[in-house]
Amino acid sequence: MRNLSTKGLSMSQAQSISNMCNQRAQEITRSLMAVNNTSRTLKIEKDTYTEQEGVPMPANVTDLILEKAGLHACQGFLMEAIKAKDAKIQELRERKYRYDVPKPQYQEVDDFEMLEHVDESWGWAQLTDAEYNEYLEKDSLAAHVGQFIHKGGKLDQLRDELPRVSGLDWITVKTGEKTPVKVTKHHTSEQLLALHEQLASLHRELEQRVNYYKAKVKNLVTMENARRSAENAKKGDEFSHAQAKLDTEYRLAMQAWQSDAAVALQHFEQQRELEIKDVAALRINVDPRFQTIVDMFLVKSED
Repeated sequence: MRNLSTKGLSMSQAQSISNMCNQRAQEITRSLMAVNNTSRTLKIEKDTYTEQEGVPMPANVTDLILEKAGLHACQGFLMEAIKAKDAKIQELRERKYRYDVPKPQYQEVDDFEMLEHVDESWGWAQLTDAEYNEYLEKDSLAAHVGQFIHKGGKLDQLRDELPRVSGLDWITVKTGEKTPVKVTKHHTSEQLLALHEQLASLHRELEQRVNYYKAKVKNLVTMENARRSAENAKKGDEFSHAQAKLDTEYRLAMQAWQSDAAVALQHFEQQRELEIKDVAALRINVDPRFQTIVDMFLVKSED
């Protein structure tokens, strides 16, 4: 900072001398501005009146002008030093703190892919070709046997109809005449019952095999979905633990960063206060060309 050092005028002394320089310069200005070229008088009867008093150019006008210029130069010198010191102190007080260490970055674990549950189509696809073909065969056989023996089926109709069939029937061949028809039964109720029991037993065997494969497929689907659920749960736990670890690391890193930032801020403020104190202690180092004026007014200010 220009013209400031640890020795010289204090700011209060400089301000006082600056004020006296200004006052003295104003006095010189007033004296020079009062100079005119003529005096004017008039005489009325016996009395003489002065209309304008003459103020001739002083013999030391050059000295006065130089003195005035010197006073303004000295005042400008002092005020510039005072303003420079004030500006530096203000600059220090307004200096913003900036912590250059970047903040810790929050991180997230990459999300995992959930295994979707399977349906029965997946289960059927797990059977061997031989198993699946047997299922198709047994299912078709069971369906057709069941269709034949179940209520409303052909065998059921025959068993229901047979007891009501008589050995003789009549038809009309010529109008008004009935012709007897011999009815011959092909089966007995016992035969149809035996056939029903035989086919019913076969149907149960076929259904058992069909149900075996259906149950097997359902079990495969259930076990696979349970496995996938367990796998998803395991991955979820691993994800949660990994994220919790990152969260803890981030929290600790942020706490350390904030602590370091607070210490750095405190150090910054301490250093700034020391700088302000050093600047506040600076004095004006008077240039020799202004020393005479300063000494003249310094004595007066101390008086």
